[in-house]
Formats: sequence, C-alpha cells, structure tokens
Amino acid sequence: MDSIDSPDRYVSFKGIDCEGNSRRIVERLYMHIDDPAKTNAFWERFRAKLAVAGDPLKRQADGLCLLCANIYYIADLFEEQADEEGLAMLRRLEDECC
Repeated sequence: MDSIDSPDRYVSFKGIDCEGNSRRIVERLYMHIDDPAKTNAFWERFRAKLAVAGDPLKRQADGLCLLCANIYYIADLFEEQADEEGLAMLRRLEDECC
C-alpha cells in the first residue's frame, strides 16, 4: 500500500473516526467475552475498566487507550474465535489510531 493511500497517524488524526472505531471494537469484544465459556479473569478486569472508561473521574484510561494498550490480547481473542472481521477492525484501529 502506498503511503499516499493510508493516513499517517503520527501527523494527523483528522478525518479518522477513532472513537467510532474503538466503540465498534468494544462491541465486537463484548460479543465474545459476554459468553461465560470465552471469558476469564483478565477479560473480567478489562470489562470493569471499560465500564468506567467514559468517566474522567473514575477511569484509569479512556476506551481507545485501553484498546491500544491491550491490542495483542484482543487480537489473540479474535484469533482464537476465528473472528476475521474483528481482526480486520482491530488492524485498522491499530494502524489509524494507536
């Protein structure tokens, strides 16, 4: 892919819907971890952090920061679940927003 075709996230986030992209990843993530057979202690702690991510007085990090900091764990989950769409969404988020 030519550098002209892809945004340079280190120069500008203008025109990139990082918040929307992160919300879609969170929805996709919940699709998996809401299933008791697919969750574990890590995802339960992650869920608790996401629950307060929108509250600046309670959060440790916002949703985008949480996703970017845990991208490899999320990718592992999506790979384990053969969630190709989730992986593609995650790659885009990483390339454009993290």
